[in-house]
Amino acid sequence: MKAKALKECDLFTSKYAECAYGRTLSVVWKCRQQAEELNNCLHQYTNDSVLEEMKKEYMIQEEAKSSARI
Repeated sequence: MKAKALKECDLFTSKYAECAYGRTLSVVWKCRQQAEELNNCLHQYTNDSVLEEMKKEYMIQEEAKSSARI
């Protein structure tokens, strides 16, 4: 889930990293917009409903594997 989220949000990750480059404490207020955009994007791929869907897909795959063994 994390890998997919980072892949899908690569543009926002790059924008945030570019803004944060060379900053220390000021990153908090200077890059607030980029951080918010990144968090919003990541949330689309890392919320409870996505997790539940991934669990269902996993269980279906495991059932198919165990059926194939029999």
